[in-house]
Amino acid sequence: MAKQRIAIVATSHGKLGDTGDKTGFHYEELTTPYYVFADNGAEVTLGSIQGGEPPADPGSLPDKEEERAASVRRFLDDAEAVKALNNTVPVAELNAKDFDAVYLPGGHGTMWDMPENDALIRLVSEVYDKGGVVGAVCHGPAGLLGAHDADGAPLVKDRLVNCFTDEEEKKAGKDKIVPFLLETELRGLGARFEKSPPFEEKVIRDGRLVTGQNPASAQGVAKGMLMALQALRKEAAE
Repeated sequence: MAKQRIAIVATSHGKLGDTGDKTGFHYEELTTPYYVFADNGAEVTLGSIQGGEPPADPGSLPDKEEERAASVRRFLDDAEAVKALNNTVPVAELNAKDFDAVYLPGGHGTMWDMPENDALIRLVSEVYDKGGVVGAVCHGPAGLLGAHDADGAPLVKDRLVNCFTDEEEKKAGKDKIVPFLLETELRGLGARFEKSPPFEEKVIRDGRLVTGQNPASAQGVAKGMLMALQALRKEAAE
């Protein structure tokens, strides 16, 4: 049986608005799904908006090793994984025909460089249109805003979706910094938004679209994506 092929696409944006602070991708939201996929036999390709080494959100990589998520520690000790992260493939070079699924980790950087990136919009839309699986967590659903289905309608329209909520953004003190509030934008596109209380795990799978609310939801999103892929294989075999 052929391996499932999954692209993980991270943000390349490293500036938190005009604050002078750094941002980027969220480490745990990348590394936890990376190993959920890889440990289940998937072939994982690490990409980013611009390619090369993407910036990491400093807050997602505590200085003390014991405070880091287990998947982060494992990843940083994995020479092959680190090499792939330092040399991510530009999203413009990722072709939907090569992948069964695409996953978008969060981190505030996504809010600036994902929503209107034509190459990412094309990749997400085409993977979904050809019957593949799309997943995103926390701020990763910012990369779904421009995606569309085969009829040209927003991909999230009339589908169950969630993300880092407006309430969480306010509690994090970044609601006046980000260029928009992600929950509000998704609702505006017609998404059927469901959420948990702030900072609690929430994963929603609507067929081949899987989304999660925050870092605690990253593992669940990855597992939900694998379930969706398994369902597709079962259907194909029948």
